[in-house]
Amino acid sequence: MGNMKNILLIGSGGLRVGQAGEFDYSGSQAIKAFKSEGHRVILINPNIATVQTDESMADKTYLLPLTLAEVTSIIETENIQLLALSFGGQTALNLGVELADSGILDKYNIQILGSPIASIKATEDRDLFKATLENKQIKTPLSKAANSLEEAITNAGIIGYPLMLRSAFSLGGLGSGKVSSEEELITKVTQALAVTPQVLLEEYLTGWKEFEYEIVRDMEGNALTICNMENLDPMGIHTGESIVIAPAQTLTNNEHQQLRDVALKCAELFGIIGECNIQFAVNPQNGDYRVIEMNPRLSRSSALASKATGYPLAFVAAKLCLGLPLYKIENSLTESTSAYFEPALDYVVVKIPRWDTHKMPAADRKIGSEMKSVGEVMGIGRSFAEALQKAVQMLNIGASCLHDYPFGDAVSLENEIEFATDRRIFALYKWFFAGGTVTKAHTLSHIDPWFLNGIAAIANFTKDLANLSLNYEVLLAAKQFGLSDKVIGEIHNLTENEIRELRYGYGIIPVVKQIDTVAGEMAAKSNYLYLTYHGTHHDLSASKEHICILGSGPYSIGSSVEFDWCTVNLARSLRQKGKQIIIINSNPETVSTDYDESERLYFEPLSFERVADILDFENPTATIVCAGGQIANNLAPKLAEFNYKILGTPANKILQAENRQEFATMLASCQINQPHWANANSLEEIRSFINTHAYPLIVRPSFVLSGSAMKVIDNDNELIAYLTKNKVSTDNSAVISQFIKDGKEIEVDGVCQHGEIIFLAIAEHVENVGVHSGDATIIYPAQSLATEIMTKIQEISIKIAAKLTLHGPFNMQLILKDDDLLVIECNVRASRSLPFIAKVSGVNLVSLIADILLEKKVAALNHTPEQIGVKCPVFSYNRFKGADPVSQVEMAATGEVACIGDNLATTFFKSWIASGQNINSNKLLIQLPEYILNKETLANLEKLLGLGWEISSYCNTYQLLTDNGIKVKHHVRDTIKPAIAKQEFGLIINIPENNYNASNNLDEYMIRRSAIDYHVPLISNAQVGKLMLDYLANQ
Repeated sequence: MGNMKNILLIGSGGLRVGQAGEFDYSGSQAIKAFKSEGHRVILINPNIATVQTDESMADKTYLLPLTLAEVTSIIETENIQLLALSFGGQTALNLGVELADSGILDKYNIQILGSPIASIKATEDRDLFKATLENKQIKTPLSKAANSLEEAITNAGIIGYPLMLRSAFSLGGLGSGKVSSEEELITKVTQALAVTPQVLLEEYLTGWKEFEYEIVRDMEGNALTICNMENLDPMGIHTGESIVIAPAQTLTNNEHQQLRDVALKCAELFGIIGECNIQFAVNPQNGDYRVIEMNPRLSRSSALASKATGYPLAFVAAKLCLGLPLYKIENSLTESTSAYFEPALDYVVVKIPRWDTHKMPAADRKIGSEMKSVGEVMGIGRSFAEALQKAVQMLNIGASCLHDYPFGDAVSLENEIEFATDRRIFALYKWFFAGGTVTKAHTLSHIDPWFLNGIAAIANFTKDLANLSLNYEVLLAAKQFGLSDKVIGEIHNLTENEIRELRYGYGIIPVVKQIDTVAGEMAAKSNYLYLTYHGTHHDLSASKEHICILGSGPYSIGSSVEFDWCTVNLARSLRQKGKQIIIINSNPETVSTDYDESERLYFEPLSFERVADILDFENPTATIVCAGGQIANNLAPKLAEFNYKILGTPANKILQAENRQEFATMLASCQINQPHWANANSLEEIRSFINTHAYPLIVRPSFVLSGSAMKVIDNDNELIAYLTKNKVSTDNSAVISQFIKDGKEIEVDGVCQHGEIIFLAIAEHVENVGVHSGDATIIYPAQSLATEIMTKIQEISIKIAAKLTLHGPFNMQLILKDDDLLVIECNVRASRSLPFIAKVSGVNLVSLIADILLEKKVAALNHTPEQIGVKCPVFSYNRFKGADPVSQVEMAATGEVACIGDNLATTFFKSWIASGQNINSNKLLIQLPEYILNKETLANLEKLLGLGWEISSYCNTYQLLTDNGIKVKHHVRDTIKPAIAKQEFGLIINIPENNYNASNNLDEYMIRRSAIDYHVPLISNAQVGKLMLDYLANQ
């Protein structure tokens, strides 16, 4: 494109189901590609936890809501000439279409990079897409589009039930699903049309297989198939919900060539420049095909294809968007060929989604055409069994392979197999282990027998293993089938360590293989590695003087892109200081698994077994666990036990902070208060605690990881129900804690050197105690804390840092109640709020941490930010049908956003809008407990009326507001849900009596749930509601 241009790249915003960290990867690569060609890059993305929003990435970054108004303002301010839409998911694509339709692009003479707006519209508009393909004799399913409910009902009568409902311009299959009746159609279409202008009604292709092809195409018309992938699950399961295998395993060569030809023709037909993804359905009986849909942008599947093949798709696509031809772009893995080639794979890749439906007890576990998964992992092996078992271990759900998945309650295996849930792969394994047949499993699931036979082979071998002696051949076969040392040991009544010693004694050690895009056909300098038991020699020799960083594994609720930010920034800082870096991670959506972020990248499970295998081969100078969240941190004690050197806080001090009893003893020795707690082994012990401290209390089974199943209990009936459900008994104890009602939660992030605090940041939560810190709205620096409280927090932090000899990052949470401070916990690692603190403060905290880990003496920093940062959670309640959208002690947020400004109320509002909210009318529905309705709230409501707002309420709140002179429109409860469905409210504030048993009031739950289902902005927390009213009333 010649001279330097100003390119605006639109990011994807906060992570949510259907649009996660894959766009941090693609956006980061695009920024690198654009800058390498001499262009100036401006980024708008409010996701403060991402790598791409770092100061070192784009030339200028705007942490602002992804709205037409904000983007238009940036276009005017920055003299934007080129617009990149392909790297920010559906959000960026939709915003680009909005910019075009509003005339902004024409007004400012802005050129779209890559595929033109007309192509985007043609692929997103279901009728236009179908007509274009059929005009070229490309097959699509029988379908009809509808722009209204009436049209949908008419068209459904033509297609017949059951049918598949899909939404135009939608994210992750939102609004889609199998529809079996007119009643179901009415509900789903009404909900879909609340957020999209068009739906598609399509024939239901029962039992057809699903495939995806990733295509790149340049301006000269050169095009390539980079990867083809096969969904293990048949049609009807969203590709983001399906286990995916690359390359496809069950296509004949003729079928593959036909799909490849059609995919290339689609790319040409729609004028794709850059990258696109085409999804096919294939009839397993005769090989007939249908084109299902096409994404004219980088997608979740693009990230998977890129990591599966080693082909840098996002980087290449960005260069193609600039006009470079494929043959002029270098293959950065081989450094000896161009990007104009189709990768060859001599291995198999298995992707498994990561679901967290257990975090929301009322949510439906069934999976279908709407996404629910929050992350994914990718196992690489020389066989399907090896790759599948690796991927299972990577999920971090308590299973080291298929055999030891903790099923919990008795389940019907046939139901799990026929009606897919997030546990279907484990149900299939148990089915075969119990003697079930492949034929029956195929009839129930429609999964191809090739995959079922592969799973059955694992089950049958594992069943036989108990009767086989562990000689060399048997142990090698067990490892080639992907069984973990732990499971092999359990089957033979040996420990994991004993199996490891036996393996090493036999010389059964995995070999290191390269991913080089050319299947070893030519010499490559690839640093992209995996381990396998199907091999006899390593592809390269051990490194020298490297430092190993453990990544954070799959994105999940509680561990997301913020830990990848920590991993990447620590790797970059150490490399800038002259160190060679090894990264171990398992998540294809991350920047840390990019080929150019480390000297060596291992795509492997973050288990002790596999990490130790890699450390034994590489022999690095040390390993870092503090950047990868809890998954990495949990490995510290065992790594230290086996004498692997760890940089940072000593492992015994990490254990001291993690162990409740030891931590409590330490706090007591420092005269630091904490909420009263106990480890109870019986109902009598719990009652004894209650008699002393009273309800409410927080209870959780002590054996459950990551705070799962934590709940606030308010009375005896709730207690008995909880203990019964979670099987708490003399065998399974419970941790019970005093719940501090109306307490204010405070968060501290710091960096220490040998127990001395170097940097300390104090932030406050908007929400009171009872809301998980990951679901909280956080303000930094804290605005409402008195000077003496700030001083006390600093004193407490100094004492704890010294006692734990903290060395590196740490995070601490406290409660403030009646001027008393109580410590909740201290996490001896980087926290999810570290990127937020670093970017608001402007301090390069990770570079500081790197110096400390390298034992460079650093000076203490006394820094107060000039501006205010407000971080808001991003929820995906619209994906978790049935879940009550009320934040509680267990985390539910899937992402976060933040804005920075000079005024608290305005910054909060911008951040809240950036989280995906949009108030489209001045009509408020409000329902509050009486204790919240104070003078300030009444005054704000009066101001809103003066500003032209219409306020509606019902029941007690209506009466209270009327009694206090507020003019309120009256609703009876029965009319509210229909009014929500008709979009009659621009904002709903519905505050339960308390957060922890909000769902007990079924009527109020149904109102909150309707707000989510019909996409009306909802606030269900009292403190957030107050802040919102303060902002709206004072504009």
